[in-house]
Amino acid sequence: MTTTIAPSSPIELEPTAPSRKRWERPALAVLLLGTLVAYLINLSANGWANDFYAAAVQAGSQSWTAFFFGSSDAANSITVDKPPASLWVMELSVRLFGLSSWSMLVPQVLLGVGSVAVLWATVRRSFGPAAALNAGTVLAVTPVAVLMFRFNNPEALLVFLMTAAAWAMTRAVADGRWRWLLLTGALIGFGFLAKQLQVLLVVPPLALTYLIAGPPKLGKRVAQLFAAGAAMVVAAGWWLLAVELWPAGSRPWIGGSQHNSIIELTLGYNGLGRLNGNETGSVGPGGELPAGGNGMWGSTGITRMFDAAQGGQIAWLIPAALVAPVVGLVLCGRARRTDRRRAALILWGGWLFVTGLVFSFMAGIFHQYYTVALAPAVAALVGIGAVQAWGARARLWVRGAGAVTIGLTTATAWMLLSRSASFQPWLRWSILVVGVIAAVAFLFPLARKQSVIVALAAAFIGLAGPIAYSVDTLASAHSGAIPIAGPNVGGMHGMRPGGDDGPMGMMPGDGTRPDGNSPGGAVPGGTPPNGNPGTADDVRAARNGASTGGATDGTAQGGIAIGGDQRMGGAGGLLGGSKPSEQIVTLLEANGDAYTWVAATVGSNSAAGYQLATELPVMPIGGFNGSDPSPTLEQFQQYVADGKVHYFIAGGRGGPGGNSESTSSAITAWVTANYTETVVDGVTLYDLTQPKP
Repeated sequence: MTTTIAPSSPIELEPTAPSRKRWERPALAVLLLGTLVAYLINLSANGWANDFYAAAVQAGSQSWTAFFFGSSDAANSITVDKPPASLWVMELSVRLFGLSSWSMLVPQVLLGVGSVAVLWATVRRSFGPAAALNAGTVLAVTPVAVLMFRFNNPEALLVFLMTAAAWAMTRAVADGRWRWLLLTGALIGFGFLAKQLQVLLVVPPLALTYLIAGPPKLGKRVAQLFAAGAAMVVAAGWWLLAVELWPAGSRPWIGGSQHNSIIELTLGYNGLGRLNGNETGSVGPGGELPAGGNGMWGSTGITRMFDAAQGGQIAWLIPAALVAPVVGLVLCGRARRTDRRRAALILWGGWLFVTGLVFSFMAGIFHQYYTVALAPAVAALVGIGAVQAWGARARLWVRGAGAVTIGLTTATAWMLLSRSASFQPWLRWSILVVGVIAAVAFLFPLARKQSVIVALAAAFIGLAGPIAYSVDTLASAHSGAIPIAGPNVGGMHGMRPGGDDGPMGMMPGDGTRPDGNSPGGAVPGGTPPNGNPGTADDVRAARNGASTGGATDGTAQGGIAIGGDQRMGGAGGLLGGSKPSEQIVTLLEANGDAYTWVAATVGSNSAAGYQLATELPVMPIGGFNGSDPSPTLEQFQQYVADGKVHYFIAGGRGGPGGNSESTSSAITAWVTANYTETVVDGVTLYDLTQPKP
């Protein structure tokens, strides 16, 4: 017996939020508690995660100036290359509980659980508890979300604030009150302080949603959107204005900028440069990326989210998420303009469409973990689509769309799992068999019990792959600048593991270095120089920033060191922090409080490991890439003359900062010419209080 829905009747929305079901609260509790427990499992294995941000967290927990500006060191020589909002959350935790991996990463976990809860609340208002539970579950098990909600990059706060802005907009569409528009703008503005312009990708969908479905008349809707824009500017602008007006001589250099300007950082390195690839100070040769984005960050194009580098992170349910708003809008029919279901479809569909297109065609720096910004939209649309397909399954065309969606999801899972053929090989065959049967079965009008079985089969097809990747992510240690969720996948573009001869290598998708030589380590087509192919464990450890033994000098392209020496005592590199030995730590700590900076070295990651080990300021010359002109040679010479810097640690590595005309190279040359080197545990140091005779 099946229930039919008259084709001519639009799906109406009740004037208030759906009434609560008896199972709703227990189900939500299980979802949130399960997410919390899962994300906390093996959390300490990630250590400091991204040393670059971990060092800034340590600095901000000791200095309120470093806290406000987001400085890399407590002596405030230079900031990280992002605004500090994401650091504030972790720094407050460290101030309360002391410096540790857990005190830094647990707030990120809580932001992940909060994102699931907010998404649940947002979807529930328009489509009820079943769709909300589906959406929350999909977000919780998305591999890239599992990775980034256990990591100290800005993405955790960014995703939480974007999702919260969608929730506020849903409330605005419901009653048209000014306060919800102002809250939406404020949340977006604060999101700007987490990762600058990326948060603006959700602004067009939010604005379009209210412009179409807001309850007031058009003129008032426009005025409210301008008010929301003003709230956004105020929420972000107060900090930008403070930094711009603050005397440059009494604040840290703005990391990532070439002229000590937060506006330059916003519009250049972290702004338009990400779109067109012209990023002065970036890791590409000459500070700019190849036109068209076909270099180290992979090829641009409409299928980019399904490429080897990104696919396993986010692509599992993108086909289903693309079909859902089309089916949903048709089912809404001629519903009134303010229909909240149609508004929700416009919001989430627009989020996926705008963000997905920008990510697909941006020619500048693009990392796999950026795709976490798509996760809330994908999760919401899948949750909504599943419930809508279930409710309208009596219609032949809905069953046809459902069958196509199941088929596309099956094909996507097969493709993604085939890229790591040794990873749970039974899984892709199981998904293929179940997917074919479920797609065919969905075409027929079935009784309720049979329909439930098909629905469970569809859930298995859509969630089995992401859950397997997520379990692998939870069980693995992740660290370094470019973490990747799930098992090793051959053919990834951009920064990827280089095997046991370098933590990270700059490799195109064919497994070769840009110079045409095969990479060292266990990657497709590559064997380490020692002749021993790396094991799967070697690759995983290398991918996530750990040393697996052997020569660890890092892979270089055009003089740009990428991996860096990460053995105990190693100086680190562009993408991985230094790993100081006990002897070096003891040396740096001796009388360390007598100096403003206990040491200086080129590159933020090189400095980070020493700073985290000693909890004393270490100056990162040149910032993240080693390319920022901070400090100048004259400034550094004055610091040394004033007795503010104890040691210079050689071997620190950045990006373009390694060229002979850079400020960091000039400082290095001056130090080596005027001070005597001392080698401790394989690391070369210069005592800047003891010049050469």
